[in-house]
Amino acid sequence: MKTIILILLTVQTLWGTERIIALSPAINEILFALDSGDKIVANTDYCLYPEASKNIPKVGGYFSPSLEKIIALKPTLVIMQQNNQQLSQKLQRLGIKTKVIKIDKLSNIKEAILEIGAVVNQKQKARKIVDTIDNALEKLKGIVSNKKILIVFGRNTDLSKNIFVAGQNLYYDEIINISGNTNALQSTRKGQPVLNMENIIACNPDIVLLLARDQGDNITDEALIKPWLELPISATKTKAIYINPHNYAGLPSDRLVLFLKDFRGVLEAYKEKAVNP
Repeated sequence: MKTIILILLTVQTLWGTERIIALSPAINEILFALDSGDKIVANTDYCLYPEASKNIPKVGGYFSPSLEKIIALKPTLVIMQQNNQQLSQKLQRLGIKTKVIKIDKLSNIKEAILEIGAVVNQKQKARKIVDTIDNALEKLKGIVSNKKILIVFGRNTDLSKNIFVAGQNLYYDEIINISGNTNALQSTRKGQPVLNMENIIACNPDIVLLLARDQGDNITDEALIKPWLELPISATKTKAIYINPHNYAGLPSDRLVLFLKDFRGVLEAYKEKAVNP
């Protein structure tokens, strides 16, 4: 195995341009947004946007990329998130340049866009994307305030257990705070918060936003909302249960701006309910 790797590295050719492998959907999307999709020689199985991403060679899944496939593609740079730190060390020992980015917080997302922009010589475009995100964040302010908002992941029709929500460890919490509201879940847990029905009732959210990406499972919006309307929580009284079915709602890429616009729409819809109950 080591012999094969050394041979592949020995015959690696300098192509005069970046040959990038993007090891997450967010990184892949950022590169395309920076007009650098043509530099991507491979991505992962879950890189599905834009459409051209589907035709790019795959090196495996988000948590299990193939070292052999990566080396065989002779990349000049492999960009990855922190979960691939060990892979980064292996590649560096083999002489392959890597870049590890963080995209858990808003500041990290914006910094990642700027850093990748510098790598592909698209600093101006990267700055424009970051400015657009900042403008969208600013527009969240002053719509409604002091409301408890719960952001939920998945297409749940049973709320008895294993309900994944956004805690203080992700950028969603920052978005809620910037809007002048608070996360219904207040927790210092560093990992992914998972709630059951009792926990949800204790949170007593005023607004519930379901990030329920459409998966072609034939589960209707009504079926997703119904169990929430049966809970004794403030959101039930005003029927403030909203669904976002878009894939981008869960991706910290340049398309974050689309989620911010959607989130603003949720706040405006809630405000309208308060004015015209």
